[in-house]
Amino acid sequence: MVVFIMGVSGCGKSTIAEMLSEQTGMPYFDADDFHPKANVDKMSRGKALTDEDRASWLHDLSDHLQIWDKEKGAVLACSALKEKYRVVLSKNLESCYWVYLSGSFELIAARLNKRKGHYMGSDLLRSQFETLEAPEYGIHIDIEATPEEILKKIKLFLDGK
Repeated sequence: MVVFIMGVSGCGKSTIAEMLSEQTGMPYFDADDFHPKANVDKMSRGKALTDEDRASWLHDLSDHLQIWDKEKGAVLACSALKEKYRVVLSKNLESCYWVYLSGSFELIAARLNKRKGHYMGSDLLRSQFETLEAPEYGIHIDIEATPEEILKKIKLFLDGK
C-alpha cells in the first residue's frame, strides 16, 4: 500500500506523512528528495518547473513506488499538483490512497514565510495554486485542523478501505 499525502508546498505534507509513517510502520519518503539537482536549482532561483522538467522525476519516483508497494508500503509526501502526475505516480500500484491537504493561499503563504532552509519560497506558491488540479477522489482535509486531528481523519479513512 502507498499513501500519498499531497497538496501545495507549505500545507504540511511532510509533517503529516512522517506522523502517519510512525503510526503505521510504513516507511516515509519525501518526493522532493528525488528531484534531480537541476530541478532543485531551478526552484531555488524562484522558477516554476515545467511538465518537461518533471517527466524524468515522475517516472523515477514511479519506479520506486512500485518497489515500495510490494515491500513494506510507503507514505509519500508529494505535491502531485496535476492529475496527469498522479496517474504516472499511481500506475501499476496494487493499492494506493490519496490524501489532499487543502488550505487558503494566505494561510499557506504565512507558513512558508516562517520556514527556513527549504528551496521552495512563497514566491512560487501562487504558481502552485494556479497549477493545482484538486483530485475528485481520496480524502480532502482542511489544514486548519491540528496535525493530530488530520492524522485521526486519515486513519479513519484508511481503516474504512
